[in-house]
Amino acid sequence: MFKKFTNACVTLVQKYLPDAFIFAIFLTIITLVLGVTFTGQSFISMLNHWGNGIWSLLAFSMQMVLVLVTGHTLASSPPIKKGLRKLASFSKTPTQAILAVSFVSAIACWINWGFGLVIGALYARELAKQVDDVDYRLLIASAYSGFLVWHGGISASIPLTLATASNDLAGMTAGIVTKSIPTTQTMFSPLNLIISFGLIFTLPLVNKAMHPEKKFAVVVDKRLLEEAATEDDSFFMKNDTPADRIENSKMINYVTFALSFIYIVYYFIEKGFDLNLNIVNLIFLTFGMLFHQTPRRFIHAIGEATKGASGIILQFPFYAGIMGMMTGAGADGVSLASVISNGFVNISTARTFPLFTFLSAGIVNFFVPSGGGQWAVQAPIMMPAGAALGVPAAKTALAIAWGDAWTNMIQPFWALPALGIAGLGARDIMGFCLIDLIYSGIIICLSFLLL
Repeated sequence: MFKKFTNACVTLVQKYLPDAFIFAIFLTIITLVLGVTFTGQSFISMLNHWGNGIWSLLAFSMQMVLVLVTGHTLASSPPIKKGLRKLASFSKTPTQAILAVSFVSAIACWINWGFGLVIGALYARELAKQVDDVDYRLLIASAYSGFLVWHGGISASIPLTLATASNDLAGMTAGIVTKSIPTTQTMFSPLNLIISFGLIFTLPLVNKAMHPEKKFAVVVDKRLLEEAATEDDSFFMKNDTPADRIENSKMINYVTFALSFIYIVYYFIEKGFDLNLNIVNLIFLTFGMLFHQTPRRFIHAIGEATKGASGIILQFPFYAGIMGMMTGAGADGVSLASVISNGFVNISTARTFPLFTFLSAGIVNFFVPSGGGQWAVQAPIMMPAGAALGVPAAKTALAIAWGDAWTNMIQPFWALPALGIAGLGARDIMGFCLIDLIYSGIIICLSFLLL
């Protein structure tokens, strides 16, 4: 029964879900229509919000491109390929491969979302090369499913924001939070740990149960996963001119590595274990240079890795425009995001408020797929409402955070780096991710209702 339901979801998504870019266009049109309908703003006003927002994610877009490119480049280096090959060799069957990639990806994402997103996809590729008869779509979907737990982990943006003493806290929360909330009340609270580790240990079992029978499995041609070689090895060894000798000089990479590594060590001494996106990218870039040894090999690897970044480059501006329309308010201060949030507040009680906060955050996340952006949109509405109902601020914040993570399973925005590494489209994995969405939604809803 479960496999039949899974197959139905996969078939439905593959048949009707368009390319992720078309999905972004549809969301743009839907947001525009909803904004005009429910906020009383004119068509031109909503279009202005779109235009003002469309380039607001340029820095973040570049960060995400570098997540894909530097992660892929590092993984294509001989030492990392050898390590991933060794790790993948422990899995002998499709079941073992699905369990392994689900668990490794979830743990990595709980530690740091950027690191986990890349490592999970790269590990899945290596498993596909070594394990026969494993469904490649489910393998990549299982790697992406680990992303569900990142907002419960130690790189979660909302708990870290609340834990940081700042004059902005009161402004972010409409005066409700005036001093920092320690992480013991958010990411290390019993509620959050139960949700996080409940999903970490059970999602692999759900993913395993979805694997289709051998005759229905979509198995990738392993030759397609080998790194494309546009030049033979003689190209890298060519030393006919001074320029060739410079490009093949290991010393250049080693000196650059030493300088960057010293900075990374200094960074962690000064800031502690602050694995933000910039330092993760720098680590990938630094060790990619070391492991590729020469500038010529490193440049070639970067060029190969960049081929998968087109989805991010194309789609992120449109999501930035959608965010602009969601948060853009009219003369009366009403935005579409506030209409959605207030709608859930109006039907809540003290008991159900965390649940409805979670659900509203899940809906808003379709249109504002960014933890920081979602916090800016919802915190000024949900935090005062929670306080008025007697709900602890930390619990309300966790409900927003988990809602933001939940619908990432069927929102292609965050899947793009993993899909770029895997060479797949959103429709290839979203049917499986829909099952993970339903299962995790039940777990999280019950947790907020009962704990």
